[in-house]
Amino acid sequence: MFITFEGIEGSGKTTQIQLLKEFFEKKSLNAVFTREPGSTEVGKEIRSILLNKENKILPQTEIFLIFADRLQHVHEFIKPKLTEGKIVISDRYYDSSIAYQGQREGINKTEINDLISKLDLPTPDITFLLDLPVELGLKRAKNRASLDRFESEEIAFHEGVRQNYLDLHKQNAKRIVKIDASQNSDDIFFNILEKLKIE
Repeated sequence: MFITFEGIEGSGKTTQIQLLKEFFEKKSLNAVFTREPGSTEVGKEIRSILLNKENKILPQTEIFLIFADRLQHVHEFIKPKLTEGKIVISDRYYDSSIAYQGQREGINKTEINDLISKLDLPTPDITFLLDLPVELGLKRAKNRASLDRFESEEIAFHEGVRQNYLDLHKQNAKRIVKIDASQNSDDIFFNILEKLKIE
């Protein structure tokens, strides 16, 4: 099973993934946890470039860096672990590219979808979209640490990212489960377990 988590900055993905990790460990379920970008040695280098606020990166350069990281991630980690029969849980995956890079000037969402298709990337079995108002998400992000290159974007950018995610949910309602991330973390986690049908 391949599970992914998506959402705007400050949506609480890290908290929910940690709760799920602890739950799976207690149940002795064969699960592995990963993230994008930066889960491989090559990916770590790419992540440092992408998140550095000092870097002025062209939108086209950004998307190629993201997909370079993803290809490495899929071939080194995701596909092998799925082949071994493990449950793979990833903090971000290709929906992030449509939501974030699809918000960049000069980037066409159709081209991103074509790239996903051409690269034969595995489709998640279920994606949890943790949704909340942008103002609340950014407030949470600012409270936890210094902001990276994406978190530092103008609020209009983040509003666009959120709308892209909501559009993705409408287009992929069978795969993408939207959860109100303004709830407390226990209620969010209960909703996740309910959808996964794990007791």
